[in-house]
Amino acid sequence: VITAASEIMAIFCLADSMQDLTERLGNIIVASTRQGDPIRARELEATGAMTLLLRDALNPNLVQTLGGTPAFIHGGPFANIAHGCNSLIATRSAIALGDVVVTEAGFGADLGAEKFFDIKCRMGNLDPQAVVVVATIRALKMHGGMAKDSLQNENVAALKAGVINLKAHVDNVRKFGVPPVVAVNRFDTDSDAEVKAILEACEEWGVMAVEADPHSTTGTGCLELADAVSDLLASGEANFRPLYESDSGLREKIDTIATEIYGADGVDFVGQADQAIEHLESIGLRDVPVCIAKTQYSFSDDPSLLGRPSGFRIRVGDVTPSAGAGFVVAKTGEIMTMPGLAARPAAAGMSVTDAGEIVGLA
Repeated sequence: VITAASEIMAIFCLADSMQDLTERLGNIIVASTRQGDPIRARELEATGAMTLLLRDALNPNLVQTLGGTPAFIHGGPFANIAHGCNSLIATRSAIALGDVVVTEAGFGADLGAEKFFDIKCRMGNLDPQAVVVVATIRALKMHGGMAKDSLQNENVAALKAGVINLKAHVDNVRKFGVPPVVAVNRFDTDSDAEVKAILEACEEWGVMAVEADPHSTTGTGCLELADAVSDLLASGEANFRPLYESDSGLREKIDTIATEIYGADGVDFVGQADQAIEHLESIGLRDVPVCIAKTQYSFSDDPSLLGRPSGFRIRVGDVTPSAGAGFVVAKTGEIMTMPGLAARPAAAGMSVTDAGEIVGLA
């Protein structure tokens, strides 16, 4: 089992106390009776043992960055198949200790950001004031049709074709009432012409954009970005609102995310999805948030549809409970909710030479 893919990780990151953690662990649905009633972990007397294992882990890890600033590293569920955010306890601890708290949500604004807003902020009563949308020129050139093995080469035309993908993420953030700033995460292979093209595109959209170089500068390359975020915070523009109401039905929530965030024409509930939704709503899970499991490579459920695709529909094949975490998971396309190793894992190429030199980690 990959830890980041388990419901336990989602529970761990959404619990706000030891008591809440215990209750959530007990709420995990592990099976159903022949009559369709849920059988929960607490009925199997498994709650105490699970809580014991997580007792010390529930305390956030305080570390120091290379720039000398404090940071919490605590929890990390996948954003494509779970909600993609660090622990609520770590975030609240940071809010209590710092003037400005920066937290990361995995993958794009269609996955991590949407789930941060609709799941974590909703459950934790958080009120975000600004969003940094991180973009790389390499990714946008790939969305513009450039081959992956050629991304190190300058190609302004491909960048301009792929920048529509970034525009979709910016538009999505604005739908939550939180002002965005685009950070162009510059690599050594990015040309000045490419950086200029993306900054000009953002200017046309009316969104602030700055160049950032956090990797090679140990943070000093993000000072302009920090100033831009400070300006957004001072502007008072934020008026955060979730995308959907809690009392909407599960189908309506899924359809809202698919059409408003992914840009789909609608949703097709196939396989056992309809039956699953009816069952989940009948056992009291109608008003919980929806966590959509979807490929991170496309706004659609087809990883080959790049850019900002249109004219597609989202296929939901099943909807399953994560009752301990407090949401349901809608599975789209061919997504795997418990990914495994590749056919040849990286470990197969690792070794140590007779001279004691490590190989295979580069």
